[in-house]
Amino acid sequence: MKTNVRVGIIGAGLIGRKRAEAVSKTKYGKLAAIADSDFARAKALAEEYAVEASDDWKDIISRKDIDVVIVAVPNAFAAPIVISALKNGKHVLCEKPFGINSSESSKMLLAAKKAKKLVKVGFNHRFHQAIIKAHYIFKNGGIGKILFIRARYGHGGRKGMEKEWRFDKAVSGGGELLDQGVHIIDLARWFGGDFDRVYGLAQTKFWKTKIDDNAFVVMRNKNATVSFHVSTTNWKNIFSFEIFGETGYLQVEGKGGSYGKETLTYGRRKLGFAPDVEIFKFGAEDASWKREWENFMAAIRGNGKIIGDALDGFRANRIVEAIYKSSKIHREVNLT
Repeated sequence: MKTNVRVGIIGAGLIGRKRAEAVSKTKYGKLAAIADSDFARAKALAEEYAVEASDDWKDIISRKDIDVVIVAVPNAFAAPIVISALKNGKHVLCEKPFGINSSESSKMLLAAKKAKKLVKVGFNHRFHQAIIKAHYIFKNGGIGKILFIRARYGHGGRKGMEKEWRFDKAVSGGGELLDQGVHIIDLARWFGGDFDRVYGLAQTKFWKTKIDDNAFVVMRNKNATVSFHVSTTNWKNIFSFEIFGETGYLQVEGKGGSYGKETLTYGRRKLGFAPDVEIFKFGAEDASWKREWENFMAAIRGNGKIIGDALDGFRANRIVEAIYKSSKIHREVNLT
C-alpha cells in the first residue's frame, strides 16, 4: 500500500463530516471525493476540502485512484456499499453498527476475506483519551481481575427526534440499543471479553415510535457481569463507563462536548479497602476520530492491528440481536 492513500467518503452528514476532518488532520490519506444522495450536501462538504462531489456512491467505489472508502450512511444502506467497495479492491471503514444485523455483518466479513482487504468498524469510543488510559491501566494489571462493568449512555433528546431516520426501523434496523448501545457493548467486550448470556428489556417509553428509546441490559460470561442502560429520554446527555476489579476500579465520565468533560478516576484498593484515588482530566477536543483513522492507516501499512475490526462489529451485532430476543421472550438468552 502506498504511503499517502487516496480516500473517498460516502455520506456527507454529521459523521461523514467528522471523518473528513479526521483524514485532513493526519498525514496519512488524501481526501479525493465525497458522495451523498443529496448532491447539495455532498457539494458543500466537498468544497470545504477542494475535492470532487457526486450524488452516486458507485462513482466513488469504481474509481481506480481511490484506495480506501469510508461508509458513513444510515444503517440499512451500509452493507451493499461496503460489499461493493470490497469487490472493487478498496479497504473500508464502515460506521457502526456493522450492518443492521449479524447476517449483514457476516456477508461483509466474507466479502473482506475474499477481497483480502481490511475493514474497520467505526467504534471511535475506543479512542477517547480516558478510555485509552483506562484500557492501558487495566491491561497492565492496575485493577486486577474484572468483577463487573456498569455503564450509562444517554441522549438529551430534541424536538421532533421521533421523525428522524434513527427511529425508522426500515432505515435504522433498531432503536437506541443498536445506536448508542452498540458502543457500550463494544467497550464492554474490549475490557471483559465475549459475553455468552444476556438479559435485556428494549422499551419504548416516550417517543411516538415503534422501536426502543430505552434499553436495560445485563450481560454475563464466566469472569464478569455487565449492566448498562442506554436512553434517548435522559434529557441531559450522559456518558458513564465504570470497570470494577478485585484490586481497584476505573471510572470514565463524559466524552467531551455536551456529554461533559472527559475524566478518568482510578481507584486502587488498600488493605483497609478505602482506595487511593487518582484523577485524570482531559482536554475538550474530541480527537477520537483522528486517532481511529491513524489506527486504521497504520494497519493498512502493516504497522499494527485494527482496534475495533469487522469481527468486533459482527460480535456486537450478535449480542444486540440476543438482547432484542431476550426482551421479546422475557428470558435470558444464551449465545453459545
